[in-house]
Amino acid sequence: MRHRTAWGAVAIAGGLVVGMSAPATGASAPGSPARTVSSAQSLQNGSVGRPDPRQTAAASADRLIAAKPAPFRRSAKDRILRRGVQSGAGGLQHVVYERTYAGLPVYGGDFVVVTNEDGAVLGASVNQSSPLSVATTPKISAGTAAETAGALLSTVEDTSEPKLTVMAEGKGRLAYEVVVTGAKGARPSRLHVLVDARTGKVAQSWDEVRDADDLSFYHGGQQNPVEVAATGSGTQYSLRDPGRPGISCANQSGTVYSGTDNVWGNAGGANLETACVDAMHAAAKEFDMVGTWLGRNGLNGSGQGWPMRVGLNQANAFWNGSYANFGRNSGNTRQATPTDVVAHELGHGIFQFTPGGSSGSNEKGGLNESTGDIFGALTEWYAGEPRVSEQISGTTAVVNYDPPDYLVGEEVDLVGNGPIRNMYNPSLVGGHPNCYSSSVPSMEVHAAAGVQNHWFYLLAEGSNAGDPNNGRPNSPTCNGSTVTGVGVQKAGLIFMEMLNLKTTTWTHSLARRASLQGVLNLVQAGKATCTDFTRTRDAWNAVSVPAGSNEPTSCTGGGSDFSLGVTPSSASAQPGQSVTATVSTQTTSGSAQQVTLSATSQPSGPTASFSPGTLTSGQSSTMTVNVPAGTPNGTYTLTVLADGAQVDRTATFTLTVGSSQIVFTDDFETNKGWTVNPNGSDTATAGQFQRGIPQA
Repeated sequence: MRHRTAWGAVAIAGGLVVGMSAPATGASAPGSPARTVSSAQSLQNGSVGRPDPRQTAAASADRLIAAKPAPFRRSAKDRILRRGVQSGAGGLQHVVYERTYAGLPVYGGDFVVVTNEDGAVLGASVNQSSPLSVATTPKISAGTAAETAGALLSTVEDTSEPKLTVMAEGKGRLAYEVVVTGAKGARPSRLHVLVDARTGKVAQSWDEVRDADDLSFYHGGQQNPVEVAATGSGTQYSLRDPGRPGISCANQSGTVYSGTDNVWGNAGGANLETACVDAMHAAAKEFDMVGTWLGRNGLNGSGQGWPMRVGLNQANAFWNGSYANFGRNSGNTRQATPTDVVAHELGHGIFQFTPGGSSGSNEKGGLNESTGDIFGALTEWYAGEPRVSEQISGTTAVVNYDPPDYLVGEEVDLVGNGPIRNMYNPSLVGGHPNCYSSSVPSMEVHAAAGVQNHWFYLLAEGSNAGDPNNGRPNSPTCNGSTVTGVGVQKAGLIFMEMLNLKTTTWTHSLARRASLQGVLNLVQAGKATCTDFTRTRDAWNAVSVPAGSNEPTSCTGGGSDFSLGVTPSSASAQPGQSVTATVSTQTTSGSAQQVTLSATSQPSGPTASFSPGTLTSGQSSTMTVNVPAGTPNGTYTLTVLADGAQVDRTATFTLTVGSSQIVFTDDFETNKGWTVNPNGSDTATAGQFQRGIPQA
């Protein structure tokens, strides 16, 4: 796939994809164990005899890793684990992998392989730059690492047992990972700390608890009640959404609100049951939006959402890795549950439950905060509430809505200064940066969100939207260019595909590269065009994010695909011999494309050559498999890779090397699969074998 992102550097297990788990409906949550199923299990997608596209994608991705080892820079001590498959828009499948090195988890060694619904490989997102080669004996004790990590919090409630890990920096960096639970002042914290196992210094840290400084709003107040889905009937109901699994609303102790009728709240800004109405309404809109607009199966990618709590006695709201918690404004007159705040916090969950998780650098934290803002804006535009002037009577919102725009928390007015972030011109709030610079990666994360927020606005609406009364004002660009938008729904689709390519190490340049690869994936799936590719790149240029290494530079249209087959699919040979097979291709959609053939063997030994080695889909090639003298007897699997201009295909060829000798005993009465004829020949009726010399 020569016009797409280069594969980058990922080390593959010496034994080739060892310990691989089976495809799942979504990527495992960070830190959860890989799931396995029996190879005899078959997933179906509703069509009789047709395998689930996730299963097809997993098999194709596994074969690709086998067929294309050189660009992945294998390390003999690596072990690759498949963690799951996430489905996306247009049938796109995202196969998620992690690795270990010498038995230790590798932070930053994860990667994603993308296929279409039929298993053609479209690309991959890999960021590791070198094969790992690092000593795994620490120079400091686990206790010292725990003390170093604990010193980062003012209050420590619990410290996990330090766990050795390898950071994928250069040739590798040995570190202890320690999780410290406690507080930073009044703010709860669950802090992950990577302590260098040789120097004892903090290498990196991140907090599962994600802050937000947004506050409350309502959806029509007393004049226009909303309908909140609840569980129950008769005289007992609870605030659990029966149609959107996992979404619920509880108090600070985690007890879900319940009642004897199905009527909730009083439209009062200080009322916690009303806060739950707002939270449930917004969460339901976000859940529906990611399915309808973005092709995602629920908020977590596996058909579910998350619990929420209200009543936090702080002017704040946060996501703690498992649920969203909402406080109130500084005047205690409104709860922190408007649409953009709720969708922002649950957006942190989406960031966590896409490949690469939420752990990472400060720069990744800024991109995470921006992700929350983007999902807040997407949910507002999907909900499409009317633009009605706010009317306040005491602490009750009489008629109040959260209409779509690109401001964050504009209804809250936290300290009398209006919105807390501005996506179309971030500099208007707190001087947040419109443009990327070397200072952004180390910037406070809410401020650093400005760059990606600005990119998203330009991608969605362009620089000259010219409709400020309807939430779409003009937006400045950092390079003086004029940018044309693709629309908010298409922008959301591109952003979601970008998140599906996220890896543990995540920067603005990597996000840019992944978004461009994502557009190409969507083009192949029929969900985007090459014009969208150009506008995505223009928007990144307009916020001064530099091009990433090996990012796609062109788009040649989509919808072109081909099939690949090998006939026969198996053969036998002796050491020193060779066999041939026909490799056939057929254009199945779109235009014919150039295809380059190669093959790898597991275990190594036999080699393959092709005549011709490069062809146009629809043509065939002769594959010659040579078995070097001295090759051990056994079964070898050759993975044939057809590297196309737009997609990759793989197929397998099984080679049996050596002969089997059939040994007869004189106990002909024991018929073990033989037709016995004492006066004639003996014929095998079971098993496959090379003809040998019978021994009596």
